[in-house]
Amino acid sequence: MSDTVLVTDAGFQPGDGAAAVPLADLTADATAVEIGPSDDTAALAAHLPRLRLIRVRFPAFNDGRGFTHARRLRAMGYTGVLRASGHVLADQYVMARRSGFDAVEITATLAARQPEPQWQARADWRAHDYQSRLRG
Repeated sequence: MSDTVLVTDAGFQPGDGAAAVPLADLTADATAVEIGPSDDTAALAAHLPRLRLIRVRFPAFNDGRGFTHARRLRAMGYTGVLRASGHVLADQYVMARRSGFDAVEITATLAARQPEPQWQARADWRAHDYQSRLRG
């Protein structure tokens, strides 16, 4: 297993090692950027059309600012790959997908503690919408 694991609706995949520059180092020719919880997504507005990947760091599972970043970036029109990275738990996968993330990047250690079946149980994230169940 590689150092990281990508979690998608299809399950676990080896991390792709995609490089991304920190927001502070973003240049006009960069196509991938990494932002943290305290970064301002508005700083990315002019760069969104050319960015193919935005990685949003989650330093702790209880820091939900990354979900807000994802929602804001999608509202700003970003259509590229949006990836949550770091301390995201299987229980948070549904929220990650609903807020706009395409994938979650976790460490191999976390993947061993929370194996693929735990994430796959949440892969049908559209079906776990309590509001739809209440309306239905």
